[in-house]
Amino acid sequence: MSDSTPRLGAHTVGSAGSAAAAGVLHLGLGNFHRAHQAVYTAAALRAAGGDWRIVGVASQSRSVVDAMRAQDLLYSVAEISPDGTSLSIPAVHSDVFVAAEEPGRVVDSIAASDIRVVTLTVTENGYSYSPSTGHLDLADPRIVADLGGRPPLTTIGQLARGLQRRAARSGAPMTILSCDNLTENGAHTERLVREFLTELPRSEGAEALAFLDNAVTFPSSMVDRIVPATTAELRETVAAQLGAWDEVPVPAEPFTMWAIEDRFAAGRPAWEAGGAVFTDEVGRYEQMKVRLLNGTHSLIAYLGALHGVATISEAIALPDIEAAAVTVLRSEYEPSITVPSGVDIRAYERQLFERWGNSALGHRTAQVGTDGSVKLRQRIPEPALASLDGGRMPQMIALTTAAYLSSIAPLPGFDPGPHARAMVDGARAPLAEMAASARDGAELARRAIAELHLFGQGLAERPEFIARVGELVDTITHHGIDAALRDSISASNDRPIPTRGAHR
Repeated sequence: MSDSTPRLGAHTVGSAGSAAAAGVLHLGLGNFHRAHQAVYTAAALRAAGGDWRIVGVASQSRSVVDAMRAQDLLYSVAEISPDGTSLSIPAVHSDVFVAAEEPGRVVDSIAASDIRVVTLTVTENGYSYSPSTGHLDLADPRIVADLGGRPPLTTIGQLARGLQRRAARSGAPMTILSCDNLTENGAHTERLVREFLTELPRSEGAEALAFLDNAVTFPSSMVDRIVPATTAELRETVAAQLGAWDEVPVPAEPFTMWAIEDRFAAGRPAWEAGGAVFTDEVGRYEQMKVRLLNGTHSLIAYLGALHGVATISEAIALPDIEAAAVTVLRSEYEPSITVPSGVDIRAYERQLFERWGNSALGHRTAQVGTDGSVKLRQRIPEPALASLDGGRMPQMIALTTAAYLSSIAPLPGFDPGPHARAMVDGARAPLAEMAASARDGAELARRAIAELHLFGQGLAERPEFIARVGELVDTITHHGIDAALRDSISASNDRPIPTRGAHR
């Protein structure tokens, strides 16, 4: 930042945004929210007005909160494509704070009657549930502490305690809207909140549970926009275009999509003004996105990282990785989905490859590959089981799994490279321990899939899939990722497996 460059603020752009009051509380003040829900809300306020500004809540980090406070709650969204970078300033936040520092304020904000919608982008890891059961993780010490009465620090504890207080105070209706990549995310969030309240003494939880029955809705939604991490280079680019220094600009691709179930208890912003689709087919949009986009994205990320490339665009430009992506998308994921009404699936798929090939965006393989133990569990089991039940090995899903294990928990003697090592994963420690003592890929695959149940019960009971993953781990370890790619591509169309009869 040059001494002569002014800091972004109302004085540099002429306005601090609408004077409307806040009606939305958002948990998760990361880049995705600021390039997605905030942008749609800005469009809604321009088109229809209303008291729908956003109070943004960061989970733990002060970096975005401090920067936005120093910038009159403003920041820029840099829409990046090979054609150039365009900037916008949403200007929709009325306040921001850090939940870990003010947990009681989160509860009070949820209880406040002027807040009518709570939106969430806390990632799949933020819901404090057990992946093996789908239910609230009562062994999680943070959940135990929140149930014990401390000011809550988990998202589910904050929602439950906030709704409990709202029920006791005003009883005003409200909506909780999850925007995370979870199957049926509305029903999932509601189930976890109810389970938390049910664990409280009846004298504490009964009123809140009745309030949920009568006045709170949990619609599902599907969100889609590629939003990389902010870089120092982006800050300089934005400063040059804007003529002001923005400490927290957000990079984003031009594409954006939001499909929402229209079940709101106390009104909502006119998000359709920004292009949101209100539909009763959110589940179909979710399947399409989580499998075709996210599932294929994971494969590209792990293959690219093991190949030594830093970005998704570099990875998809490699012919064998592109071929693998086409195969997994068309042959393994697409048969497992029901396409939403009015969607041209071929045009959607062509658009996916254009998005992955956006070389200006700089979306890193390490970022996409992070938290694979949670993400892949949402993406691969059902399509893989459908292929297996149909008598065919899902070669590319098996390769995705093998590449993930080789990135996060390589066998002794195999170096996955810096991009794989940069991936963060909650299961890295137990998987690394398994890999360190495993004799070969077969043993690592068996321990991870059949014993740890990394991808659920269904795949844990499919020895043919586990064996194929083990073979590919060994191929990656001893012959490299290119050999595993060639093997998988060759096998994709010519290796049916015996149908296993009445397996269920």
